[in-house]
Amino acid sequence: MSDPFPIAGDFLSLLADRRIALFRTEAAGPVPAQTQATTVFAFHFGDGVLMAGDRRATAGNIIVTDRVDKVIEIDASSLLAIAGVPATAFEMARVLQTSFEYYRRSQLQALSLPAKVRALARLLRENLPMTMQGVGVVVPLFAGLDHSVQPAKAQIYFYDPLGAQFQAVGYAASGSGSGTIRSILSFQERYGNPRPSQMNLQQAVQFTLRLLMVASEFDAATGGINPETRTFATIKLLRPAGVETVSAEQQAEFLSA
Repeated sequence: MSDPFPIAGDFLSLLADRRIALFRTEAAGPVPAQTQATTVFAFHFGDGVLMAGDRRATAGNIIVTDRVDKVIEIDASSLLAIAGVPATAFEMARVLQTSFEYYRRSQLQALSLPAKVRALARLLRENLPMTMQGVGVVVPLFAGLDHSVQPAKAQIYFYDPLGAQFQAVGYAASGSGSGTIRSILSFQERYGNPRPSQMNLQQAVQFTLRLLMVASEFDAATGGINPETRTFATIKLLRPAGVETVSAEQQAEFLSA
């Protein structure tokens, strides 16, 4: 008698193997390639947290656009970086923006950082049916200011597609180019001079742009940087004073310094 469950591994592996039978039929034809957004990362630098992402979105082997902003300001003290399906991720960002602002106005105080982290985890859990079907997977990064300490300190969190959240000690990355970026960040934090956590703003931005350049050499879905076409990254800073954006002009200046 044949084994009814020949797939070795966990429950998600079994679901992935059965996905075509569960969610598609022969008559329906192939599922169209989804638009995907990658690559994003964040790390602590000398004055706070830097969060960045390339600007490429792909659908299968097609480049959809090189003008996507994957790092989103949720409120004055929190940032969201999206990797995965943009349609789902942007909707999550809008829900968070609305809920955080509603709480601030109704309670006359901002939501605490732990509550913000859990709010995103809840949205990811509510997206579980789409995740299981493989048509709405989002693996975000989140950064927020912890006002329970003075001065306020920026923290980085990363998630799995099912909503589990983890605090990053020094850095986090997500998306198809994240393996290369994590490797370089790990090496630089251990052996670099300066280490990312010791870099000033100019050094941190230079390092960020070079990270994306290297990642784009090994991953076709990562857009990288092209100063000749004025194609730069989306870079935002989270410092005790709040959120700041590093413009394309500033990036070009720092890169050529």
